[in-house]
Amino acid sequence: MRIAAALALLASTCATPLLAQQTAVPRIETRDGRHALIVDGAPFLMLSAQVNNSSNYASQLPAVWPMLDRLHANTVEIPVAWEQIEPTEGKFDFSFVQALLDQARAHDKRVVLLWFGTWKNTSPAYTPDWVKLDNRRFPRMKTRAGKDHGVLSPMYRATLEADKRAFVQLITYLKAHDPQNTVILVQPENETGSYSNPRDYGVEGNRLFAQPVPPALTKALGKPAGTWTALFGAQADRAFNTWHVARYVNEITAAGKAVKPLPMYVNASLAGPSNVPDPNGVASGGPQQDVLDIWKAGAPAIDFQAPDIYDRKASNVVAYLDAYRRADNALMVPEIGNATDFARFLWPALGRGAIGFAPFGMDDTGYSNYPLGAKALDEATLDAFGRKYALLAPIARDWARIALEHPTWGAAKGDEGAAQSTTMGDWTITASFGEWQFGQKDWTWIKADKAAWADLPVGGFAVAQLSANEFLVAGDYVRLQFAGRAGSAANGMVVRVEEGTFTDGRWVSSRTWNGDQTDYGINIVDRPALLKVTMGRYK
Repeated sequence: MRIAAALALLASTCATPLLAQQTAVPRIETRDGRHALIVDGAPFLMLSAQVNNSSNYASQLPAVWPMLDRLHANTVEIPVAWEQIEPTEGKFDFSFVQALLDQARAHDKRVVLLWFGTWKNTSPAYTPDWVKLDNRRFPRMKTRAGKDHGVLSPMYRATLEADKRAFVQLITYLKAHDPQNTVILVQPENETGSYSNPRDYGVEGNRLFAQPVPPALTKALGKPAGTWTALFGAQADRAFNTWHVARYVNEITAAGKAVKPLPMYVNASLAGPSNVPDPNGVASGGPQQDVLDIWKAGAPAIDFQAPDIYDRKASNVVAYLDAYRRADNALMVPEIGNATDFARFLWPALGRGAIGFAPFGMDDTGYSNYPLGAKALDEATLDAFGRKYALLAPIARDWARIALEHPTWGAAKGDEGAAQSTTMGDWTITASFGEWQFGQKDWTWIKADKAAWADLPVGGFAVAQLSANEFLVAGDYVRLQFAGRAGSAANGMVVRVEEGTFTDGRWVSSRTWNGDQTDYGINIVDRPALLKVTMGRYK
């Protein structure tokens, strides 16, 4: 019997891939205010794409993988709907989840699971029918006039417990069937909150609103004890709803993490980039940039909050990126429009240490969310993202490691196309846009047509400072000038510009740019390039 038991144990061990036995659960690592997603024990940059909302069925997956390959993406973001896995209360169906895991592994893609539960863009549309149709057990929010609002209320335990049970079942399935961590990140809920109704004005909502602000929140915000109205003024209803939504999502997240501690995040349907939002106009309760501190206090189980960006104004996009890039918050762009003008924002996202970036709606299922995104996924649109991803895919882990260890910066062509600059150490880097690779715009002695891309919303770069005088640069449609910063020692110059890549974590140069390639700055146009720039001073 002992021999038989030993043989059975050996057989069961050998039946499980060695990688599956040894892979550590992904996690977020933070050093000196910089962040990385650690996958398989090392930093990992998600070059991702999100599918359309209704592409979360096995029948649609064949339209997903070719598109991801065309984009050179290493990760797919894809929904799992509550209605999908628990169509009948207490009876679970994970056939799609298993199909997704199997096919993702076959196509060498990692997965970010999006849990469409109580909220999907504030709506309960992805809840099971037995939730949708039972307003007594699972109450909707009430308006000020006492009427039902379309959004489920975060005030009731029955809804929370039902959502939590389903989510825990999902994570339990992953624990049992995904030991190799094909799934590297989970988003509990989607774009939480409620439009046109800042909070639940029903009996329970009013009862809780009449109570003092919870001490855990006042302490976190450094506020005195008081009522919601006294402490938050015109934003009181929204602050109240934000706290209760955050607590709701936190409980679901914590329960899932107790089973398998995958990193988890929430995404925001954004308000304006700098104004104080109209509580009636914003998705009240969501993790917008002005209420991140409430979310941090209310949902400590959440690893980070993230912006869904569909704003085409470059200055607004940069403002969003700056707001979510915090020492206590890893930056990720889990959704961005898939039109060509959004692709340039990969560069400032990477320059701000983003751990991932994902255009939305990147599958061949025939759906378009124009005007938020592209009218169609034509070749130009796919190239706008795909060429950048193709450059970064072979070095995704190298970039993620460098961004965790070194300062980074990035820029995209702005709304007016003006030059942008920053100073890193003793060197100033200036980016300009819309120029040919040769010559100067202001030359009059030779006639030249305007660059074909001069008026297009394209161009940008990301840079990492490797040492005092060395920089790693990736970009396209940009002219870069490196010079000594004001007040630094004289005679600063570009010593060497190398094009290359990383092999086994080591920089390997394929050629040196010189002469025409650098006489008028470092010019990268339609072919994204990876460069190592070395600065120095002559004596």
